Amino acid sequence: MTQHTQSDRAQDDTLRDTLRTSDFDYELPESLIAQTPMEPRDHSQLMSLHRADGGMRHYRFYDLPKMLRPGDLMVFNDSRVMPARLRGRRLLPTQLRGKRNSGGAIEVLLLTRLSPGVWRVIGRPGFSLRRGAKFEITGDSASVGGSIRGEVLEIEADGERIVRIDGEERLHDLGEVPLPPYITETLTDSERYQTVYAREEGSAAAPTAGLHFTPDLLDEVRDMGVQTVFVTLHVGWGTFRPVKDDDPAAHTMHSEYWELSQDAADSIRSAKTESRRVISVGTTAVRLLEHAASQSADGLPRAGSGWADIFITPGYRFKVVDALITNFHLPRSTLLMLTSAFASRDIMLRAYNEAVAREYRFYSFGDAMFIH
Repeated sequence: MTQHTQSDRAQDDTLRDTLRTSDFDYELPESLIAQTPMEPRDHSQLMSLHRADGGMRHYRFYDLPKMLRPGDLMVFNDSRVMPARLRGRRLLPTQLRGKRNSGGAIEVLLLTRLSPGVWRVIGRPGFSLRRGAKFEITGDSASVGGSIRGEVLEIEADGERIVRIDGEERLHDLGEVPLPPYITETLTDSERYQTVYAREEGSAAAPTAGLHFTPDLLDEVRDMGVQTVFVTLHVGWGTFRPVKDDDPAAHTMHSEYWELSQDAADSIRSAKTESRRVISVGTTAVRLLEHAASQSADGLPRAGSGWADIFITPGYRFKVVDALITNFHLPRSTLLMLTSAFASRDIMLRAYNEAVAREYRFYSFGDAMFIH
């Protein structure tokens, strides 16, 4: 494990003090924002990026095994996207007394389950979802049948709502898998916004680096001697929240729930002590691994669970992750800052410019890079 010297820490502090959100901007033609997933999954483009010197090579994702070594350990986030988008209408007092009178369409996006029946959500329109407002979730299709009711309990400072939902066991019948705001086309198969290994439901957005894997590709990397482990971090909608302040230090990072099993923690610790590469599949797994390591006295992750709000920016010293598979992220985003911390801002922006020139597809349904 890399040890920090006094000069290292001073350099890290200086770099963090001079960071500006505008340093992580780049020009992206709208036509390169992927609106539909690649078919088959593993036929997306894959950029190999050498973080020491910025060297780039171009492949397809099914070529990934060429870049792996026997003994590598790959860490996957097995979180599954919830049917978190709920459509319905506000209930007016006349409706509550059994009379018919539409209160207008509303939409609720589930963020976090706080307790049975109680959720933190984003709701719109805001004027229809004031404190005490009651609403009915009917779904987007009349064929679903039935409905469930809810009430706004609180409105938080950032505009998010705390709501109570009666009959939450029916959310799977009435809800839809939400897509990111930059995807405007309808997804005909909601499973294409899930990884093939998704198991633990709880995310509002997919851990998109994993969308490129097929069962056959997973078998291929295992057959060559690469170890695979699964961890869980439920991705929040805050992953799409832009950094609005030009000083990144002023940004409030969203928290996401994580779980790391004893078996997974033991495998990761063994890989690190044996100097085998730990390869994170996605930035969500990076956040879990580095957060868990920061909570451990020896700087290596231990089994546990909780809430992670780690904000990784250039100057950060990685404790666990040796290589990273990731998609191409939004300008001025926390995820672009994280990947710039792993390589460097200059190398990362050169790679993004190269990807634009080669017409890579960007964002959730877009292409990938392997940073090593």
